[in-house]
Order: sequence, then C-alpha cells, then structure tokens
Amino acid sequence: MAGHSKWANTKHRKAAVDAKRAKINARYIKQIEVAARNGGPDPAGNPALDLAVSKAKKESVPNDNIDRAIKRGAGLTGEAVDYEEITYEVRGPAGSALLVECLTDNRNRAAAEVRTAVTRAGGTVADPGSVAYMFQRKGVVTVPKSDGVTEDDVLAAVLEAGVEEVFENEENFEIRSEPGDLRDVVTGLQEAGISYDSDEVAFISDISVDLELDDAKKFLRLHDALDDLDDVQSIHTNADLSAETLAALNAEG
Repeated sequence: MAGHSKWANTKHRKAAVDAKRAKINARYIKQIEVAARNGGPDPAGNPALDLAVSKAKKESVPNDNIDRAIKRGAGLTGEAVDYEEITYEVRGPAGSALLVECLTDNRNRAAAEVRTAVTRAGGTVADPGSVAYMFQRKGVVTVPKSDGVTEDDVLAAVLEAGVEEVFENEENFEIRSEPGDLRDVVTGLQEAGISYDSDEVAFISDISVDLELDDAKKFLRLHDALDDLDDVQSIHTNADLSAETLAALNAEG
C-alpha cells in the first residue's frame, strides 16, 4: 500500500523550487499563536504548543519569532490573536479529494479565496461531510532511509509508543499512530538516535486515487492554487501518483 509520504514528497517539490520560506514561517507562527492562546504559554503543559514549537524549530523558524508568537498568543503582549479554524472539502480530477485546513481572522475572506482558487483551477468545493468521511486523523512521522536505518530499527524504537503501522516507501519509512501518540513516537525515535524528516497530525484516507499524467497535472494546479493562499495551513488528499507518473512530471520540470 502506498504511504502518505509519497504524495507529501511530491507536493514539496514546488515548495522546494519556490523557496517559500516566509510563507512557511508564517504558517508555523500562526499555529504557535493559536496553541498558546488555547492552552497557555508553557510547552511542557501544552502538548499542542510543544508540537507546534518543535515543528517550527525543525523548519528553522527563528527562536525570537517563536518566543514572540507564544507571548502574543497567550495575551502577554496586549495583542489580540483571534484565528478561526475552518476546513473546506474539495473535489479534484478523477475522483480525487482534498481537505483544506485554514486558520483565518476573516471567515468570509477565506471562503471567497478558497472558492475562487478551486473554481479557477477546475475543482469543486464540496458539501460539508461529502469528502471528510473518507479521511481519518492520524499522527504521521517520516524517517529517511539515507542513514542506513532499517524497518526493524524503526519498529524497535517506536514499539511502545502506540504505533499502528509502519509503511516502507522508496525513500523513507512512514510511521502512523493515533494523534495523541505522536509525541511518544517522536520521543522514541530521538531516544534511539534516529533522525526524522517530519512529524504532523494529518488526515489520511484508506481510499487512494491513482492519477494518470493529465489528471496529475490538473491536480497539482489545484493543489498549488490552494497552497498559495495565506489562510491555508495544510492540504490533505487521497490522490496518489505512480512512480511512472511522478517521473513524467519531473521530466517536464
């Protein structure tokens, strides 16, 4: 079975080319502010904040920016942080589906921008519930194979952390768990001295849609149009790409 990270690697292709560092930083700052607002400024007693800070540091967000975001979110600077979490359900080509998570201070603006981006890229904004039922929320950690780490090494490190499955992909191992076990998985890897590429809570679908080249191009256009919106935090999809389709896309640049 194809893992979530195969698509994750593909979607990061554009981000790597565009080097959208400022936008990436802004996303993590928002997450930190919301986590601090909801659970307080102490990461030790606020798992959501601890996760947000950990991810921000892994993406090289400056420590000063992180500290300011925590204080701002917790109300220690006198600034109001009032973001609303909204998820939009979108249908793409060939029966593909997307869940688009937004953090916004203006619901009407976010809705209008998402709808415009989807329509222009040939997708359809779906009715609430018509796409979401296909997805389950999971903790996902990817471990690169480049360090000579084996599947047995990964399993031994995370066996007691509530792991559900470990998938072997071409370039990495993908560990799935319940969202609440994500920190334990990361801790197990760290204690075993195993480095990891990413850790996130993601929506995973058991029903994957394999896209041929033409549909993959349409899908990437839709994905990129949504990814360019300031309010969009993350995009989850059941779209999958075969090695042949991925190679053809890369060959076209």
